[in-house]
Amino acid sequence: MKAVALLVHASFCLTSAALASDWPSWRGPDRNGVSDEKGLVSSWSPEGENVLWRADFTARATPIVLGGRVCTSGRAGSGLDRQEAVACFDAGTGKKLWERRFPVHNTMVPFSRVGWSSLAGDPETGNVYAQNVDGQLVCLDAKGGTVWSRRLGEEFGRGSGYGGRTLIPLVDEDRVVVGIVGAGWGDNGPPRQRYMAFDKKTGAVRWISTPAQGPFDDANNQASPTVGVIGGKRLIVGGGADGWLYAVEARTGAPVWRFQVSVRGLNSPPLIVGDVVYAAHSEENVDGGSMGRVVAIDGTRTGDITKTGELWRAGDLGIGFAAPTAADGRLYVVDNAANMHALDLKTGKHLYSHHLGTIGRAAPTAADGKLYVTEEVGKVLIVEPSATGAKTLDEDEVKVPEGRFAEIWGSVAVAYGRVYFTSEAGVFCLGRKGAPFKPTATSKLTPAAEPAPAPDAKAARLLVVPGEVIAKAGEPFAFEAWSFDDKGRFLRKEQAAWSLEGLAGEIAADGKLTTPGNATTAGKVKATLGELSATTQARFFAPLPWSLDFESGAVPRHWLGAGPRFKVTDLEGSKRLHKPPVETGLQRATVFIGPATLSGYTVEADVMATKQGRRVGDIGLINQGYTLDLLGKKEELQLRVWASELEKSKTIPFPAEAGAWYHMRLRVDVAGEKATVRGKVWKKADPEPSEWTLTLDDPIAVQQGAPGLYADSATDLYWDNLVVKVSE
Repeated sequence: MKAVALLVHASFCLTSAALASDWPSWRGPDRNGVSDEKGLVSSWSPEGENVLWRADFTARATPIVLGGRVCTSGRAGSGLDRQEAVACFDAGTGKKLWERRFPVHNTMVPFSRVGWSSLAGDPETGNVYAQNVDGQLVCLDAKGGTVWSRRLGEEFGRGSGYGGRTLIPLVDEDRVVVGIVGAGWGDNGPPRQRYMAFDKKTGAVRWISTPAQGPFDDANNQASPTVGVIGGKRLIVGGGADGWLYAVEARTGAPVWRFQVSVRGLNSPPLIVGDVVYAAHSEENVDGGSMGRVVAIDGTRTGDITKTGELWRAGDLGIGFAAPTAADGRLYVVDNAANMHALDLKTGKHLYSHHLGTIGRAAPTAADGKLYVTEEVGKVLIVEPSATGAKTLDEDEVKVPEGRFAEIWGSVAVAYGRVYFTSEAGVFCLGRKGAPFKPTATSKLTPAAEPAPAPDAKAARLLVVPGEVIAKAGEPFAFEAWSFDDKGRFLRKEQAAWSLEGLAGEIAADGKLTTPGNATTAGKVKATLGELSATTQARFFAPLPWSLDFESGAVPRHWLGAGPRFKVTDLEGSKRLHKPPVETGLQRATVFIGPATLSGYTVEADVMATKQGRRVGDIGLINQGYTLDLLGKKEELQLRVWASELEKSKTIPFPAEAGAWYHMRLRVDVAGEKATVRGKVWKKADPEPSEWTLTLDDPIAVQQGAPGLYADSATDLYWDNLVVKVSE
């Protein structure tokens, strides 16, 4: 226990958040859910007591407060106009400053779960970062303008399942880090939990890290990453969809340690206090016994520390979603049944429990000697904790206009002497009426930078920047080699030796690459410095048209999500792309075959679905976020953009013959904010019909997107003669 005490004591050496300052991340400037502000309200009422303002905006995420603005993700619109949204309000008055809306596509997340992830704010630039449920990562400036955006699904293979759980971006120094789950290409092809770092100002990839050792258990996880200086190293720590907790170097992504918390995916984000990492879950434990556990982990170790890194554990606690909060020597955790438990921070001893409501999802926020806690079924509670028990000072229920309780999923943010939270019924600001209001900026997010390395420090690691490249064939591209010391601190840009692996082209001594302008090429760029080396993956796409008959016998290596699930098979005297059924796991698969920046094109192919007993697979094509799907079992043809919300889709009867080849064509034309999407399917042996089979008019167009293939392989599915061309 003495070692634990020393580790925990290090937490008090961290820089504390300035009084009455910004709350730029979902857990505050110190990323721990703790504020030093005083004079906060101890009671309130939805009818008006201590409610300074309420804004009409439907949200489920914890708000951030930055530069006098309260910003949150959420959902907006109705019917065909339903979209994900990001909005910012004046922190003093609640006046809406701006709102941005984003069409939702290539996802099965329902509208009720849109806006899941909280935003991340950057005190240096004033920018905010959002990871939308369908995989768009967008950087917005203080006025709501797009600085840069990436399509994580279409560019890197991020999956988006029905659960909707989306990891919160993390701003650290000059990077923004996100966690993704999915299957990409090349070294990132196998389905895994990954972490990605982007240059926060440009969106260029810094690094991609795959610390996971095996496939994920759950395609949805919510254990968003955090950052801390542990044992002298700056580490990103996050929970995996495979039940493991991972630590990687913050500036390089190099894996440092891993700890198996559960046998299933993690949804409770970890907490770092000094050199100790606290984690929780509510699933099966690795070594059996009851469901759920809270663990304290020595974060200074390396490798697999499952058996060596545990400092203490508290069992019989099902903390499925809420992150832990540490204050006054106690660790507060909220279980799935909305019971708050206080544990001794050093020993894990259970001190007491306090009942909050019915469903616990959000992390407590500690401020002014109180805990501000939300409960999913409309409750906001203000609790006064002590060493021996807790007392509820105030408990209020928020309702939507029709009378039912509003959903509240996010935690409370504290800034400028006020309390902010979001709900299904709007954004609320609580505070003392007439109290002075003065926004105070937080200059930097903690932890502060470590001491600089010595001028003659030896390079221990090499990183090729950018960390992944998607570009046009023939477009010159410059790479750099960065070196880091044994603590992961940046040293210098190096004059490395450059080489290519599987990538056509020439790379000069200064790292400038030139590829052929008439062919798609994919492979690695390698930098070597003495005994150190590093690689990055790159794909350079030729201009349209592309044509593929699969007679080469191989699935193109640059396709996202194809992996081992797709293969080229001999059939009827020719080679065909084949997606067979799998014994376990999802039969559904999405493969992207080009960059996400394409528009104004047509994709077509020959397709065939087989029948086994009563089972028939679904097979289709993707164009710019729209999917044309031949539904075998239902005997229908569907044109859609949002799989779980089909109001904006067209479906007709189409009894396709199993085992017969059909030709499928999908075209998207965008004019301003609207799109016209046309699909045509006919039996290959028959003449082509003159009319389009289906036409969809979309009032909120997906402006650009990657071509791809869609499969739900309850039976064997086949494609051939794939063509992507500029629409005529």
